Amino acid sequence: MLDEVDRGLVHALHIDGRAPFARIGEVLGVSTQTVARRYRRLRTEFGLRVVGLPDPGRTGTTQWLVRLTCAPAAARKLARALAGRDDTSWVMLTSGGTEVFLIVDGPGPGAPALLLDDLPRTSAITGISAHYVLHTYLGGPTAWPGRLTVLDVGQRRKLLPPAPTGGHRPISTADARLFAALRADGRATLADLAAGTGWSQSTLARRIADLRATGALYLDVEVDDRVFDVTTRALLWATVAPGQLDTVAEALSGHEELAFVAATTGRTNLIAEALCPDPAALHRYLTHRLGSFDAIHALETTPVLATVKATGAPSPLGVRA
Repeated sequence: MLDEVDRGLVHALHIDGRAPFARIGEVLGVSTQTVARRYRRLRTEFGLRVVGLPDPGRTGTTQWLVRLTCAPAAARKLARALAGRDDTSWVMLTSGGTEVFLIVDGPGPGAPALLLDDLPRTSAITGISAHYVLHTYLGGPTAWPGRLTVLDVGQRRKLLPPAPTGGHRPISTADARLFAALRADGRATLADLAAGTGWSQSTLARRIADLRATGALYLDVEVDDRVFDVTTRALLWATVAPGQLDTVAEALSGHEELAFVAATTGRTNLIAEALCPDPAALHRYLTHRLGSFDAIHALETTPVLATVKATGAPSPLGVRA
């Protein structure tokens, strides 16, 4: 469904989500107009979006993984309601539609208000579990390798922004307005951002550069992964011997089938998301690759039925598989 230019454009945006179309066109060997036209088409037909997000490890924010078990008839409505919140991402229908999975962003290590006060008071929710994300090994600023297969080393070097210097940068109230605007559109122009934040364009340019330089702000790319031949997604909840958790998680982070690997609290201590072309490929991955890790003592697999919301606002294409 995508040709080499389309895939190259997606790859380029993963390297620098705010790179000018002229620079991307130069790297891909096509005109600026062609890049702009392809970008508009991918946005319209495949939900392509660049989103600007805070890195929890650099900003002091936190993430909780929440699993809600509920009646199938209520799951989709509940998922849509949760997707409309500003503090949620990756809202999914899983386990055949009997469970809603989501990530809740919080300002600190305390449990977010959603877990305590904001869930609908309904008998349709029959179970709740919450898992605090302790460490992310793959995901966030690190993109799924399955989208990064087109550009060679030389092309990547031409797009690569300066490496973050590191450090800790708590998000201020003023920064929060900017992050909200970039979460809606990570490629928004300085003029559009100025209208949304009330800052001057020169101030915005300096603030964005500073946030990116420290790694507090990173740019992610959303697109329907079915165009990359992914039809089967699953969340993998593993119990790993604590002394071997780092070793196992770092090894899994190199698996091309995985897009997310993190250590969490809870009955399981490791979560991963698998993206596979079909159920048979997922079966092979579970039995052959994961099955070779003796340190994995237990594994629960929850198939993803649909994604209602990814990292930005709810998908403009609606619920997608």
